[in-house]
Amino acid sequence: MESKKVIFSGTQPSGKLTLGNYLGALKNWVDLQDDYNCYYCIVDLHAITVPQEPKDLRARTLEVLAQYIASGIDPEKNTLFIQSHVTAHAELAWVLNCLTYMGELNRMTQYKEKSSKVGANLNAGLFTYPSLMAADILLYGSDLVPVGEDQKQHLELARDLAARFNTKYSETFKVPEPYIPKVGARIMSLQEPTKKMSKSDDNKNAFILLSETADETRSKVRKAVTDSIGEVNYSDDQPGIKNLLTMYSIFTGESIESIVDRYKGEGYGKFKEDTAEAIIEGLRPLREKYNYLMSNKDYLENIYTDGAKKAEYAARKMLRKVYKKVGFIPRKFD
Repeated sequence: MESKKVIFSGTQPSGKLTLGNYLGALKNWVDLQDDYNCYYCIVDLHAITVPQEPKDLRARTLEVLAQYIASGIDPEKNTLFIQSHVTAHAELAWVLNCLTYMGELNRMTQYKEKSSKVGANLNAGLFTYPSLMAADILLYGSDLVPVGEDQKQHLELARDLAARFNTKYSETFKVPEPYIPKVGARIMSLQEPTKKMSKSDDNKNAFILLSETADETRSKVRKAVTDSIGEVNYSDDQPGIKNLLTMYSIFTGESIESIVDRYKGEGYGKFKEDTAEAIIEGLRPLREKYNYLMSNKDYLENIYTDGAKKAEYAARKMLRKVYKKVGFIPRKFD
């Protein structure tokens, strides 16, 4: 019997997850768990490349884990763990750092963008974290990695480093491929509907959080930017209304055409109210489960502990192989 292909993905606990994250990615990941061996990691080591408040980092790490599970990612079918709990990530990153060229890291678009914002905190970790990301992926023999536009460069580096190591030391790592999922819904900002919804947006009314209250969601949808046309149409000329129609349709299962027909001549007020209620009802099970999980920290602790043990076994096996090939004397107390 052919073994399942491995998928790896990591999320930084740098902010709460949005409706865009859920509809564009997490909801699709649920469909993968029966067909792939999935490792989903909360990458707290990556998070500290920019300043963090320790207590907030700890809280957000648990929140992301709870939101994963509440979204339908089953801890029995997937390996859910916290990056810093598996020390092989940092250890392999050092080996890969020694194979990574300065020029490769200099070309990283995200480094250029982040370094222009952090000023005095321009640290070595911010520069070399693509090598750590490569370690995350390569440790588990990942076949596939879901990547957005902003991470394509990093996956290319992981592929280059895998091939470089294999050429220098013999076949060791799989060279991972990008995973192109079925197209998830592209959810746009409520305030600038030509931009993707993002948790890092400065305007808090631009995004809907999975963990917010129904009243907060209602308020944000009411304030969503529309236009002066005054008619509900699914048109590129009305990006704000088009965005709300997409969400309405996903959560009700109703076709966009029938929604448009219902609000003909209605204006935007009632349409916005009904869209908000559709989103609130659609997210209700997720939010209830999230709140339950956040009040059961012992359960979350069991999940991330068991996940780390499982990840540690696979990661340590790969690291031993790497250490032997580069010439390190094996330690005898593993």
